Amino acid sequence: MSVVLILVVAAPLLGAALLLLPGVGDRAARLIGVGATAATLAGAVALACAFRRGRGMRFETDVSWAPSLGLRFHLGIDGISLPLLVLTALLTLLVAVHSLWNIPPGGSSRAFVALFLVLETGTLGTFAALDLILFFLFFEVVLVPMYFLINRWGSPGERGPASYKFILYTLLGSAVMLLGFLLIQAETGTFDMVELADRHGEGMSHGVQVLAFLAIGLGLAVKVPMWPLHTWLPDAHTAAPTAGSVLLAGVLLKMGTYGLIRIAVPVLPEGAETFAPYLAAFGVVGIVYGSLVCLALLRDPDGDLKRIIAYSSVGHMGFALLGIATLTPQGVNGALFVNIGHGLVTGLLFFLAGAVKDRRGTALLGRLGGGMYGRTPRLGALVAFGAVAGLGLPGLAGFWGELLAMYGAYEPGAGLSVGGYRTFLAIAGLGTVLTAAYLLGLVRRLCMGPAGGEPAAEVDVTGPELVVWTPLVALTLVAGLWPATLLAITDPAVRALMGGS
Repeated sequence: MSVVLILVVAAPLLGAALLLLPGVGDRAARLIGVGATAATLAGAVALACAFRRGRGMRFETDVSWAPSLGLRFHLGIDGISLPLLVLTALLTLLVAVHSLWNIPPGGSSRAFVALFLVLETGTLGTFAALDLILFFLFFEVVLVPMYFLINRWGSPGERGPASYKFILYTLLGSAVMLLGFLLIQAETGTFDMVELADRHGEGMSHGVQVLAFLAIGLGLAVKVPMWPLHTWLPDAHTAAPTAGSVLLAGVLLKMGTYGLIRIAVPVLPEGAETFAPYLAAFGVVGIVYGSLVCLALLRDPDGDLKRIIAYSSVGHMGFALLGIATLTPQGVNGALFVNIGHGLVTGLLFFLAGAVKDRRGTALLGRLGGGMYGRTPRLGALVAFGAVAGLGLPGLAGFWGELLAMYGAYEPGAGLSVGGYRTFLAIAGLGTVLTAAYLLGLVRRLCMGPAGGEPAAEVDVTGPELVVWTPLVALTLVAGLWPATLLAITDPAVRALMGGS
């Protein structure tokens, strides 16, 4: 199965290479995109079926890459990375199917498809890499295709500044993260993530761990994105095409929290303990801040629907940061659940926002008006479903991650202030109320009341759209009703990574 893992990571890149062949037209390019992503998802599902729950890595490949530099091509997955691998493969396939009929103007279909295939390889490689430099390289591969997706196929007038801001923030964050990796190697003599996690900081002084955690944490916090390093995200989402927004929210943001769980916390435990309260504080500020901005945008006639969903991501990922910062298995499991739930729900919401914009020609709330239940009842029902899933309604995917993150804050890890974390818990609880307020307000604004704007005959949900959206709706229900399905996979790996029993 180690060969299957390599093929899963490489299949999208092979699909992108096929697009370079002469004579490949636009229609053929879109079909190649669907074929490559379908093969990738099939491989990811095969890995999931063959996966044996428990501790330790599965399906490893470890070969020398650059012996003089001590670099190895080391891939493998465990219960932490497997769900994210499957989520990435699923969302990219849905984007490929969506692109069969919906590629915005800005360039050729071949280039568009090739870019999201390269992006998929970079993301899958990030979740499977077990060498720090290999992790960094895959992490960087993702940035280039996302930059061009925003810059070439984004909204005119917004795509240029948004893409520049995206690449500037993320490249600077990556450079700082690389310095942290080099510092770890200089102290330990290895880039191997499994060996470093098993050592739990052995061989590194307290000062080195603090400095390395600061560098790596800052680099990853940009990608989460953590308040106040989040300012690139709303612009990127507002300008990006639908496919870019789905992949950015559903997959790319998870790379930051995954890196904190996989690398920063287990490899640098003393650094993690030092900075955990600050990480939690920034996380809960992001929860409240994101909700307040969404409430303000909801009252603004020029408020953008995609911008509201983008700021909601700042709040939701704040719960993931809070869970990680508790340094408890419960909190980290909650952060991983937030990642999956947010990927499913926000991916659905951005698909729906793109559909609304395509039908109405705008995403501005003042021009959209209301009355979706009357004009397009099925689309309105799906918007309402996505909103209530996003606010964390019990029985849906958004509930369990937030609950576990707050539960971890009630009894944080050893050495952390119980009183301080219970204060963070109270603030996060306030954030859940504010989240419910703006998401229910959004449903009321869009779905109820009289229709706004110019009257027009609108198409309700089409068959191809149902094909793309149904898996996200179904998995949102499955994750919410049977959370043990996911937790049984993640919990043994989380406890092993954190050195627990």
